[in-house]
Amino acid sequence: MSLQSNPSRKLRYVIMGAGMSGILAAIRLIEAGRDVVVYEKADRIGGTWRENTYPGLACDVPAHAYTYSFAANPDWTSTFAPGPEIQRYFEQVVARHGVDRVLRCGQEVKSCIWEQGRWHLETVQGLRDVADVVIAATGVLHHPNFPKIPGLERFSGDCFHTAKWDHSVPLDGRRVGVIGSGSTGVQIVCALAGRASHVTHIQRTPQWIMPVPNAPYSDEQRAAFRATPQLIDDIRYGEIYTRMVRRFTEGVANPDSEAMAEIEAIVLKNLEDSVRDPVLREKLRPTYRAACKRLIYSPDYYEKVQRPDVTAAVGRIECVEPEGVRMADGTLHRLDVLALATGFHADRFVRPMIVRGHEGTDLNQFWASTPSAFLGIAMPGFPNFFMLNGPTGPVGNFSLIDIAERQWGYIEQLLPHLESGACKAIHLNDATMVDYDKRRIAAAGKTIFGSGCSSWYLDANGVPATWPWDYEVFISATAKPDMGAFELLGAA
Repeated sequence: MSLQSNPSRKLRYVIMGAGMSGILAAIRLIEAGRDVVVYEKADRIGGTWRENTYPGLACDVPAHAYTYSFAANPDWTSTFAPGPEIQRYFEQVVARHGVDRVLRCGQEVKSCIWEQGRWHLETVQGLRDVADVVIAATGVLHHPNFPKIPGLERFSGDCFHTAKWDHSVPLDGRRVGVIGSGSTGVQIVCALAGRASHVTHIQRTPQWIMPVPNAPYSDEQRAAFRATPQLIDDIRYGEIYTRMVRRFTEGVANPDSEAMAEIEAIVLKNLEDSVRDPVLREKLRPTYRAACKRLIYSPDYYEKVQRPDVTAAVGRIECVEPEGVRMADGTLHRLDVLALATGFHADRFVRPMIVRGHEGTDLNQFWASTPSAFLGIAMPGFPNFFMLNGPTGPVGNFSLIDIAERQWGYIEQLLPHLESGACKAIHLNDATMVDYDKRRIAAAGKTIFGSGCSSWYLDANGVPATWPWDYEVFISATAKPDMGAFELLGAA
């Protein structure tokens, strides 16, 4: 049965989340004429690009690669787009494809229960719905991680998590501290250097920095993109970006590869050539291998951190005092504003939502050891429940839009089994899940993520929770479902 044929069953689809992947699923379902609704807990779409509005926010994937394959954008203003542009892009795509007609904002799903062959959903606001198929597109990084630092509540200045940026707080001419050395912390420091009277970048461990030029696109270039869309494809699918993705994923999967040696050589040269002061250079030299933590892509961090109005405070925090942050070596950094770039709880996914599947299978119990889903998509015991960018899917310095589109292509090939009446429900079988996790865990420990650093990639057992194989393996695995991996419930 082709996806264009008329199904014998008219199914109702519910998508949870209106970020990048939820928008993708909605568009594809609308295009196919399917009955779909999207529930979004916030007051508008956008996911991470709605939630994060901090100074310097940008994507570390080239803008033309961080677009849907069917919705090129000739109007990006630079190689790496700033956050507000990305948010506007998603809003324009939603309007252009009619997603706003099936969107229900301000509706946070609190429970999703499988009963009598269908999913019964209820939102925090009291709305109830019933669906045949649920697509969980709730994202990964949306539950802020507030650090447990002694005395944090005593700070006399303004303090907030970077995902909850308080734009009412003035920054110009003030002493600003940023805790955290991930992409967020680096971007904020670079944006505020020269604005604040002083910026103190407080980091427990320094990061390897991948140098990337962020060239602006001229009016002439953008006009050329509009006139000749192939120019966009030449960037999105061209040799430079494709090679970058393959080098990164090959290096992650095989730390002893030439690809990883090349990555390490680039970031080491960046440090050695860019930081003039030998004392600061050693302070900023990580003690772990490149890409063990998520690589930081920045065109100017080393330049900005060498300014006289920027301090790199590397080491353990002793406590926060009313006047500022006290380091373990006794140094007190006096501050007016404290921004917590301390990341997110990366193991939540759809939680704290209650999800109970076939025969009462409880998602919290299923993920008691660590969150996992086959290809980041499906799990046994949860029929007609599919995830986009779910646990153990690829995460890294490449486009998650591409990953979500491949996952959706996989899911879409399962839907005709339901719509044709061949079965009433479909879910992954236990043997496939057990085999997948066994192979994944064995491979994960050999990746660069398992080479000896602490990062949000690691689960509670210290095992890297991301896709442990290279990009080509993921392309192959998601190209076509092996129906032997699934159990059909209520088969005709």
